[in-house]
Amino acid sequence: MSKCNAVAVEIDQSYCSRCAICQSVCPFEAVTRSKEPDEFKIDLQKCQVCGICYSACPVGAIQIAYYDYPSLLKKAGQQPHRKKSGTLVLMCRGNSPSTCEVEEILKDKGLSIKNYVPLRLPCSGRVPTEFVFKALEGSVRNIVSIQCEEGFCRFKDGTKINARRFALSRAFLEQMGYDKNALTVVRYSRKAIYETKKCVGCDKCVFICPYEAIEAQAFATPEINFDKCVGCGACALVCPHLAIQLKGFEFDIVSSLIKGYQKSAKQTRRKGPTILAFCCQWSEFSALDDPESLLFKKRAVAMEIPCFKSLDPVHVVQALQGGFDGVMAVVCGEADCKLEKGKDTAERNLAVLKKVLERKGLLDRFEFFTASPRCVGEFNQRLDEFIKRVAAVKPLPMIKSGGRSRA
Repeated sequence: MSKCNAVAVEIDQSYCSRCAICQSVCPFEAVTRSKEPDEFKIDLQKCQVCGICYSACPVGAIQIAYYDYPSLLKKAGQQPHRKKSGTLVLMCRGNSPSTCEVEEILKDKGLSIKNYVPLRLPCSGRVPTEFVFKALEGSVRNIVSIQCEEGFCRFKDGTKINARRFALSRAFLEQMGYDKNALTVVRYSRKAIYETKKCVGCDKCVFICPYEAIEAQAFATPEINFDKCVGCGACALVCPHLAIQLKGFEFDIVSSLIKGYQKSAKQTRRKGPTILAFCCQWSEFSALDDPESLLFKKRAVAMEIPCFKSLDPVHVVQALQGGFDGVMAVVCGEADCKLEKGKDTAERNLAVLKKVLERKGLLDRFEFFTASPRCVGEFNQRLDEFIKRVAAVKPLPMIKSGGRSRA
């Protein structure tokens, strides 16, 4: 791990009451206690910036760079008024599509909510209990929390912790006279979607799946065991006819987003190269919360991917040939990967991508690096360095992208 100029999570010893709650709830054993002096510290080598310790601290001794209590309240209080909706939908980054198309998720759970305010978080377990009460005191009439299914939480215990908190909160709210629907919890985990009519039975998905979630059939197309599928997207990457894709990150949707982002980047008045950064969901927080936030500052766009195993080389080439001057792949390090299995798949993917780019003379316009939100500002620093490098390269002629299939 590189040295951080500013860390994302710290404990203010002057406020700490030594209650040890943070240590007990940390899923990664990143909070340690020293005897002399008697204080708790956060081991940045282990910390995943899930925010669970922050949300559990009863005295506010833990300081965090992302999604702190004041910023959450600000979003909950301002956005519903602007959208004329009193429904706040809390979504885990791991289970909600990057395009925030949550209506379908809610409909499948028997909920029909048209006007709502989405608030995406890295983990549902980082929502403080007092945030729920404070939000309902304001313009928010009801809160819907979309939690990962049991066993699919990217931060191990985030779903369990949030479920317990919300159960207690709901009981308290009912005693206080609130409507029983003031706080609703639904469970959902993103999975692969499978169109068997497109499948040719090549069984590539069977061999590539690192979680053994796809089972070959003797006289039929493969079957997906959804109890094992974690939504990493490795199967979608190798399927030659797009029979298997990842919900929310379908091939055509990603292609359309790339085209749209490229058009927006070119329309900005700022001079310099245009950059597209494919970011793993947990490698960077700030830029992914507002994908176009970098446009007017640096003519760059951050685009979310669920895991590096799902980054299609076709999309990297499409971006470069369609108008972007450079492409970055920002992914989690091996110790930080939330979808731990399949390292060999990711390595092969990177090797293939580099060979394709080298053959096309585009390798100098591609940057790959690991990052973590624990190091505040690391993404922007690496982006600035890459922009300078690309600016020194001769501009590329725009080439129209080819067909949609990888076959």
